Amino acid sequence: MAEENHTMKTEFILTGFTDHPELKIFLFVVFFATYLITMVGNLGLMILISKEHRLHTPMYTFLGNLALVDSCCASAITPKLLGNFFSEDRMVSLYECMAQFYFLCTVETADCFLLAAMAYDRYVAICSPLQYHTMMSKSLCIQMTTGAYIAGNLHSMIHVGLLFRLAFCESNRINHFYCDILPLYRLSCVDPYINELVLFIFSGSIQVFTIGSVLISYVYILFTIFKMKSKEGRVKAFSTCSSHFLSVSLFYGSLFFMYVRPNLLEEGDKDIPAAILFTIVVPLLNPFIYSLRNKEVISILKKKKSQGSLKKMTSTVP
Repeated sequence: MAEENHTMKTEFILTGFTDHPELKIFLFVVFFATYLITMVGNLGLMILISKEHRLHTPMYTFLGNLALVDSCCASAITPKLLGNFFSEDRMVSLYECMAQFYFLCTVETADCFLLAAMAYDRYVAICSPLQYHTMMSKSLCIQMTTGAYIAGNLHSMIHVGLLFRLAFCESNRINHFYCDILPLYRLSCVDPYINELVLFIFSGSIQVFTIGSVLISYVYILFTIFKMKSKEGRVKAFSTCSSHFLSVSLFYGSLFFMYVRPNLLEEGDKDIPAAILFTIVVPLLNPFIYSLRNKEVISILKKKKSQGSLKKMTSTVP
C-alpha cells in the first residue's frame, strides 16, 4: 500500500496567473513585449561588444557574458509562460520541469560569479589602475568566465540529480509560472530534508562567496574613492561603479527575497512577484542599466547612428 501511494507523478500543472483569466490577453502582450525587448537589448549588447574593438576589455567581456546568461534566463522561462496562457491543461512533464530548472539554475549561478568577477574588475581598475592590464589579463578573464559556467553546470546537476530521490504522489499543481525547485519540494511525499540541506550548503556557499567578493571589492573601492583629492576623479569612479552596483542590488535583492527567508518550504503569496523580478525584470533592465549609464557605449552607438545617417544621405545623392 505504501508503495502504491508513492507512485511517481510524471506531469504537473503550472497554475501561475490563472486567478484572473480575463487578464490573459493583456498579460500575454505584456510578457511577450518584455521578452522581445529583453532579447533585443541583450543580443544587441552582445553584438556591439563582439564587433567593436574598443570594447574588447575584461569589463565588457564579463558584460557580454552577463547579457548572454540574461538572454538564456529569459528564454528558459518566458516561451513556456507565453504558451501556457493559451494552453488548455498547462501541463508540464517531470523531465521538462527538471530541464527548465537545470537551465535556469545554470545561468543564474553563472550570473552570481560573473557579477563577482565584474566587482573584482572594478576594484582593480579603481584601486590599482597602473597594474590593471597585469592583474586583469586576458587568460584570467577567460578562466573566470569559464569557471562561472562550469560552476553553474555543476550546481544544477547536483540539485537535478537529487530530485530523482523524491516521489510525487499527492497534488500535481505547482502554484508558479515555471518549474522552480522549492514548489517541487513542497509536492514531494518523500521527506526532502537531504535536498534542502544540499540546497542550503551549496546555494548558501555560492551566495556567501559571491556576495562577499562583491562587498569586499566595494569596501576597498569606497575607501579609494574617498581618498581621491579630485572631485572629477570621485565622480568618474562613482559613475563607473553605479551601473554594476544597481544590477547587483536588483539581482541579489530578488534572490534573497525568494530563497533566503524563514519557513522556506511554506507556500507564500509573494513567490510569483519575487520570481517575476528575478527572472523577467532583471534580464530586461540589465542591458539598459549598463548601456544608458555607460559613456563609452553611448558614444559608440551615437557614432554608429551618425555613420548610418551619413550613408543614407550619400546613397540618396544622385
